[in-house]
Amino acid sequence: MLINPTYLKLNKIPIIFGLISMLFYGSFAYNLQRTDSIKLITLYLALFFLFYKLVQINKSNLKFLTLLAFAFRAVFILAIPNLSQDFYRFIWDGRLILEGINPYLFTPDSYFLKGEFPFSQAKELHDGMGSLSASHFSNYPPLNQLCFALANLIPGQSILSTVIGLRILIIAADFGTLYFGKKLLKKLKLPTYSIFWYLLNPFIIIELTGNLHFEGVMIFFLVLSLYLLQTHKWKLAAVIFACSVSIKLIPLIFLPLVWQWFIKPQDDNISNRLKIAKLIGFYSIVGIVTLVLFLPFYSSEFIDNYAQTVGLWFQNFEFNGSLYYIARELGYIITGYNQIAIIGTASAILVFVFVIGLSLFRKNASMQQLITAMLFVLSFYYFTATTVHPWYLATLLFLSVFTKYKFPLVWSLIIILSYLAYANPNNLENLWLIALEYIIVYSVFLYEIFKTKSVENKFS
Repeated sequence: MLINPTYLKLNKIPIIFGLISMLFYGSFAYNLQRTDSIKLITLYLALFFLFYKLVQINKSNLKFLTLLAFAFRAVFILAIPNLSQDFYRFIWDGRLILEGINPYLFTPDSYFLKGEFPFSQAKELHDGMGSLSASHFSNYPPLNQLCFALANLIPGQSILSTVIGLRILIIAADFGTLYFGKKLLKKLKLPTYSIFWYLLNPFIIIELTGNLHFEGVMIFFLVLSLYLLQTHKWKLAAVIFACSVSIKLIPLIFLPLVWQWFIKPQDDNISNRLKIAKLIGFYSIVGIVTLVLFLPFYSSEFIDNYAQTVGLWFQNFEFNGSLYYIARELGYIITGYNQIAIIGTASAILVFVFVIGLSLFRKNASMQQLITAMLFVLSFYYFTATTVHPWYLATLLFLSVFTKYKFPLVWSLIIILSYLAYANPNNLENLWLIALEYIIVYSVFLYEIFKTKSVENKFS
């Protein structure tokens, strides 16, 4: 098929921007070490600028934006992730499952202490994942584990072939998010091009397609569940929501917010008893399906190991924190040592209280109100968390597409500063850079909050 010269002439700038972006993504994927901070920052800023201009220029050309989204992801197809080691653990867990071994019962280190190699390339995977991951039990929920196992079935039985398998699953999920994200935007009478602030964002392409984080698969199930809720298919929505939880646990934080969706005052043609029955039914289906998905891995050891590993995120791990780092410094001043166990527990309690308060005292009856509440809840969680890895922001960025808030988009740009910790041998964070990151994020966040309140007061 001949390329239309008129089309090329009219779209010369977007095409040039797209081709330059592909070259930069190629350099990012195949010729970058995460310790090379100057190249990392330069490439990322250039890609972000090109992404912003591409979406801005092509708001009415969704086919072109879709083509770019596919092309940019295809660049990474043969690349080994260079910013994260997590994929080695993904492959490890998947291969254990294919060997008939429960991945939740033993740490990778435990095999090597006994001189056991449960499958080929075990030593290479163990060394690649690093000492932190190798010394802890797996924390990835069951559907995520299924993805790991499926990726290991790709012909070749090598690390690269499994990486390709993982990448295919994540790319497929991204295009599922594109499809149902556009449909949900149409239902909410919002511009459909907005989904590309998520899908074409270099942060998403690099962290999900590039570094193989499965937030993208979780987000696919989440948007599908929200779409089904919007179309009044609440039973199927509950099943799909459970699938989202079974990829990553984070959607559990949204469950208390959902009750107002069912107990809508405007649904006067439905009795309160039926509304409550539907709400209980939704929560019951989510709980039952989640438990069923965990059932194949059930044992008393699994419960202990999984609870212990999840608890580490609140009481042991720390990276790129904001309010937590301030509380940590105060703890040092008062007691002379790190109070992470106390602060982490207090943060979890604060988040719980905030979620309940928002679910009870904020109106979350419409889909847009519900998603905005989800955005606030997740933001509060990350603002108080001990650990905020860059890829955690994917869900926040996705939710913002359906709201008037853009601070997650700004955060997806500035989050690259957190990777500068890897520029030194001990991976020590520069707290001045962390402070700069959060000063910018909080400034935009507070500006948008007060701007929104000002507009609401004006028209109230």
